[in-house]
Amino acid sequence: MEQRHLGRTGLRVSRIGLGTLTWGRDTDERDAADLLKVFWEAGGTLVDTADVYGDGEAEYLLGQLMEGLVPRRDLVIATKAGSVPDPDRRFDGSRGHLLAALDASLGRLGTDYVDLWQVHAFDPETPLDETLQALDIAVSSGRARYAGVSNFCGWQLAKAATWQLAAPGARTRLASTQMEYSLLQRGVEREVLPAALDLGVGLLPSSPLGRGVLTGKYRHATPADSRGASEHLAPFVAPYLDDAASRIVDAVATAADGLASTPLQVALAWVRDRPGVVAPIVGSRTAQQLTAALSVETLSLPDEICEALDDVSAPVHRYPDQDWSTL
Repeated sequence: MEQRHLGRTGLRVSRIGLGTLTWGRDTDERDAADLLKVFWEAGGTLVDTADVYGDGEAEYLLGQLMEGLVPRRDLVIATKAGSVPDPDRRFDGSRGHLLAALDASLGRLGTDYVDLWQVHAFDPETPLDETLQALDIAVSSGRARYAGVSNFCGWQLAKAATWQLAAPGARTRLASTQMEYSLLQRGVEREVLPAALDLGVGLLPSSPLGRGVLTGKYRHATPADSRGASEHLAPFVAPYLDDAASRIVDAVATAADGLASTPLQVALAWVRDRPGVVAPIVGSRTAQQLTAALSVETLSLPDEICEALDDVSAPVHRYPDQDWSTL
């Protein structure tokens, strides 16, 4: 699998990443082992997790598999901290919480360091410089090799990345930002992606298949074994089952027919090759689904197909998200 640099750093990662959101909850140890083995054998390196996935079970499962299935040195392990199961405070970006969470993650993963450590979300209750200092301490202490953020809007990303760049050598530059990005969710193109491109921050798209909807599986009905039929994941899928999404899915299916490929391959290839994108994170449920996703390695979409998909899914960009002089 092709490797790409993560932002403006020396770290290289596979251009498709493996997500572990459901590990330890809907994905058991046997299925997780199958997924990791298929991914590794295909040349995949970037495995993304978080301390709250499965209440820590996702990290623990990954750590167990690195012990006996896949060598630690062959993987680029990315995890996150900052989300908390507190109804009164969804995110905790305090230095104390983040560093304690990192130590707990390392214990579950069974490793001395993570390759990429990410702040899971912006915490408006904590000064941003305090949150970012936790990243500096993690890197300087060797517990993390690189640092990034997740779910930061445009101004938050720009402020964080600029703060880190203001003291080169003393602060750790942000390598990445992880955001939802697909043909069904192009909101990052307004401000996040321009900021990331300007500041040398690599984008790691989550839900690149529109929470599974872009595979076409929901075009006519909701499969009984799908996430859309799952009691706790149905609300996650539901926002992309409206008429606007249906038109985009139909266009993807039409493009797939013309290319003798699948809607999954077309949708994933589109986001993988967007400017600024480093590696879409694919959260496959089965090894068969992951194999299908990894087959996109050989596909590059023709320009006319990309343009047609761009047109049918284009978000509305008005002032001040574009050059005001053209309005």
